[in-house]
Amino acid sequence: MTAAQPAVPSSAAQPAPDARPDQYVLTLSCPDKQGIVHAVSSFLFMTGCNIEDSQQFGDHDTGLFFMRVHFSADGLDVGKLRASFAAVGDAFRMDWQLHDAGRRMRVVLMVSKFGHCLNDLLFRARSGALPVDIAAVVSNHPDFRELAESNGVPFHHVPVTRETKAEAEAKVLELVEAEGVELVVLARYMQVLSDDFCKRLSGRIINIHHSFLPSFKGAKPYHQAHTRGVKLIGATAHYVTADLDEGPIIEQEVERVGHEVTPEQLVAVGRDVECQALARAVKWHSEHRVLLNGARTVVFA
Repeated sequence: MTAAQPAVPSSAAQPAPDARPDQYVLTLSCPDKQGIVHAVSSFLFMTGCNIEDSQQFGDHDTGLFFMRVHFSADGLDVGKLRASFAAVGDAFRMDWQLHDAGRRMRVVLMVSKFGHCLNDLLFRARSGALPVDIAAVVSNHPDFRELAESNGVPFHHVPVTRETKAEAEAKVLELVEAEGVELVVLARYMQVLSDDFCKRLSGRIINIHHSFLPSFKGAKPYHQAHTRGVKLIGATAHYVTADLDEGPIIEQEVERVGHEVTPEQLVAVGRDVECQALARAVKWHSEHRVLLNGARTVVFA
């Protein structure tokens, strides 16, 4: 394995509102063996860094080791640190990244006709609850232009038809590139994405859906759930892959409901849990707390 490339820098990215200067996050995965924690902590000590938080996990099923280290350093030369840590990474066959914890991640939100997740993420970003910069809102409908622009976020209406799907996806990818976007969030974007689009943004695109899938496919899943007497309402936030709704799960949320709840009330409860699950997934990803582990994730929450 070789060292992963550092996170994409962006001149437009702003510091996180509550982040202190000179804060960094090191994430890594590698084959599990003795001495990894000692090697990492010794390296950071010898280079004048102070470990503020460290989490690790060894997966006995895959034989892989995962680690997230939050550390601080005064006047750190990040380029030199990356270059010198490469020897440690090579010795343990690590995939690793070093992130500036004080820089907010650049994000694009995509939405269709349901705006509850969009509204929630816009509010959380504006209030500082999410350490992200929302570069743009993209939609295949014009409905939420006013909502986006009232939050100071550019709105891009990109209509999609069967004939124009490839062109529409190309426009989104151009926007991602031009804006230095590191994460795309499908905040109830109701279009099936092409395999190429998913692969281009692998590990950088998150979706939210109701956990009834695949049990209640098609239209009005909450009404179908009501007919079947469902007692739990759920939502799942996951990375997007070419396999529809089968990407690695980041977070799930549930809410218990009783027999007296109407279909309309189920919809309302479902919207709440979708917002909660998606917001946590975006927050954890933007704080570099989620590491891919094959078809699963390791989440250092």
